[in-house]
Amino acid sequence: MTSSSSSEHPPAPLPLKPIPGSYGLPFFGPIKSRYDYFYFQGREKFFRSRMAQYGSTVFRTNMPPGPFISSDSRVIVLLDARSFPILFDTTKVEKRNVLDGTYMPSVSFTGGIRTCAFLDPSETEHSVLKRHFLKFLASRHDKFIPLFRNSVSEMFSKLEKELEKNNAADFNSVSDAASFDFIFRLLSDGKPDEKLGSDGHSLVDRWLIMQLAPLATLGLPKFLSCFEDLIIHTFPLPFAFVKNAYRKLYDAFYDSSETFLNEAEKQGINREKACHNLVFLAGFNAYAGMKVLLPIILNWVGSAGKELHRKLAGEIRAAVKENRGLTFTAIENMSLLKSVVYEVLRIDPPVPYQYAKAKQDIIIESHDSAFEIKKGEMIFGYQPIATRDPKVFEKPEEFIGDRFVGEEGEKLLKYVYWSNGRETEEPTAENKQCPARDLVVLVSRVVLAELFLRYDTFAVEGTQSSLGWSVKVKSLTKA
Repeated sequence: MTSSSSSEHPPAPLPLKPIPGSYGLPFFGPIKSRYDYFYFQGREKFFRSRMAQYGSTVFRTNMPPGPFISSDSRVIVLLDARSFPILFDTTKVEKRNVLDGTYMPSVSFTGGIRTCAFLDPSETEHSVLKRHFLKFLASRHDKFIPLFRNSVSEMFSKLEKELEKNNAADFNSVSDAASFDFIFRLLSDGKPDEKLGSDGHSLVDRWLIMQLAPLATLGLPKFLSCFEDLIIHTFPLPFAFVKNAYRKLYDAFYDSSETFLNEAEKQGINREKACHNLVFLAGFNAYAGMKVLLPIILNWVGSAGKELHRKLAGEIRAAVKENRGLTFTAIENMSLLKSVVYEVLRIDPPVPYQYAKAKQDIIIESHDSAFEIKKGEMIFGYQPIATRDPKVFEKPEEFIGDRFVGEEGEKLLKYVYWSNGRETEEPTAENKQCPARDLVVLVSRVVLAELFLRYDTFAVEGTQSSLGWSVKVKSLTKA
């Protein structure tokens, strides 16, 4: 038996306790948990009420979707910053087919194969594919900023026009179009409009919804909860509904990604398999990440107020002037901007869940107790609570823009887990950290830099649902 305690925590004689919690009756227990999660309590209360009930940040419960989509809903929940990192330790846990949690969508959605995101690092194909991703992204490094700035420039132009017309602008729709445009241009050798017209992002949205519907709720009135539950939480949605959409995406990438596919063949990767993986990387990992994250950023920064806006604008404009442009060097010199992005990722991580299965019997430690997890048990971490751990972060529920500024602030980055790993660690072929982690962070910084090069301040109105943030831009005050 091994322990998951890590070097930053000195050994402590913590008492070994049984993991509290209950799964309830077979079949009915998972359904009750599903109704609590989606309809009676909601996501946040679902976890916090059980944490209070058991007096523990580690406990047993069921996670949706349950019958008949998931064959086993039982998980051990981790809600503190100390126990959470066991989910990243692939010497002790397995990440095979757990990307979406206790169920896996049909491989029909990914061309009949398990793409890299569903593979465990112990599988040889994982390291081959991920090494190719990392190498390819590195080769496009010099294109990141210019390509994204082009997409962002058009995005802000559309927002301004919509504001003039309607006194409010829907950020999500404009942001989605800009995000897909950027991702396609970056990962392929062509432009989206050559193959997909303006439909690229909507095709990806349809493909994503069919896979992730079991984890969401439509927000219908309570009296319709049984109807919604039957439609999207009880049986898998068929790939046939989005077969044509996926084929259009696949063909567009296949015809426009000769560089990526040729290099894949040199690495011994089948060309068709490489393309299915590219579609998943572009659509699920990159585009979906930006689709969720950019509205989160705009909501939190927009709501933070004019004083933070003034400081960000001053820092960004000074660094751009000193470096004669918005360059990598200029961005690296923007300490407040970097901190603001990390604070967004901490307080509202774009991917709230992490899953893994224990490879062996292990001991995990919360702040005050130790617990034994048996081989084969599913471990689940809910990041928005773990990254708001009051024993790690001061005023954890508050958005503090300069939280990560300075030496002491940077020490806290090891507790920012949004990318399936610590922010202080690097994505490698041997781990499951997002291969596009650095790109996502860079894109987040660039969108804010571009915003404050154009505007002194802005105002937003955000609404949160299980599908993410929906953000309306209410004003943009030009510099």
